[in-house]
Amino acid sequence: IFIKCIYLFSTINNNYLSAALDSVKLKGRSFLTLKDFNAEEIKHILWVSADLKNRIKHRSEYVPLLQGKSIAMIFEKRSTRTRMSTETGFSLLGGHPCFLTPQDIHLGVNESTTDTARVLSGLADIVLARVYSHSSLEHLDKDASIPIINGLSDLYHPIQILADLLTLQEHYGSLKGLTLAWIGDGNNVLHSFMMSLAKLGVNLKVATPKGYEPDANVTQEAQLLSKQFGTKLQFLTDPMEAARDSNVLVTDTWVSMGQEEEKKRRLKDFHGYQITMQTGSVAAPDWTFLHCLPRKAEEVDDEVFYSPRSLVFAEAENRKWTIMGLMVCILTDYTPQIPKLKF
Repeated sequence: IFIKCIYLFSTINNNYLSAALDSVKLKGRSFLTLKDFNAEEIKHILWVSADLKNRIKHRSEYVPLLQGKSIAMIFEKRSTRTRMSTETGFSLLGGHPCFLTPQDIHLGVNESTTDTARVLSGLADIVLARVYSHSSLEHLDKDASIPIINGLSDLYHPIQILADLLTLQEHYGSLKGLTLAWIGDGNNVLHSFMMSLAKLGVNLKVATPKGYEPDANVTQEAQLLSKQFGTKLQFLTDPMEAARDSNVLVTDTWVSMGQEEEKKRRLKDFHGYQITMQTGSVAAPDWTFLHCLPRKAEEVDDEVFYSPRSLVFAEAENRKWTIMGLMVCILTDYTPQIPKLKF
């Protein structure tokens, strides 16, 4: 009977592991939005990211998992963190990054996006594109035979959220049950949070001024996810109410690239949305602060931004480890060496 019980337990356990493995299929896939990835897939990317950080940063190992591979980096919009994290990360893994500015490649202008996608498919193993319009990514993905990574679009910024999730996992030890308060513009970063947090058991409270709410279609999808995973999702206009009892306070720029002409009006409309210690006074005792950067003082004051509660610089560094983890997941069959992370 004892032997039969052991055999039964082993069979159940193996079946469980096999099912978990079957739910993680990342190799060869594009990464345009976290909407397309389930909880186990997101967790696996973060696990690989943490493993690479441990091996390369803490153990000083050389891990050339992408040796002989190349990435084409298309940047319609400038960036410090996205460019540095991708270039240094791909190089650390033994690969060759190739940076393409609008002067090098002008999607759909000097050459059709279809032709560009086909050309790059023969010259590189993967593409990361940072674009104005999300439709440009979808067009690239449709016509390319290699994976496409969204480095930022007007609709989503999924690689930023991977860094944020790893940062919070490192700080809190797990994610399930946390409440994140977004205080600011209903933009692409918020949209990516809305497509991922519920899957990991994280509650979300959103405070935006009237007229700056997140996209209606994204909101509808987020409400379905919240219901499916049993999390709380609230949309508010009062920053203090959003901050109340929240573990994580998050904001972003109020004036994105391409919105400079709206700056004066936006600063007026976002009056009262600056995150300060007063905002934090109603948050949970263990509250922390995130910002994807670059940051302006009107969004968060120096007292919060440079305080021990601010995780922004760890968050910025984790952009490198998470883009490395993502690229390894998409291009290889790598299995991490560290134990699985707790979520």
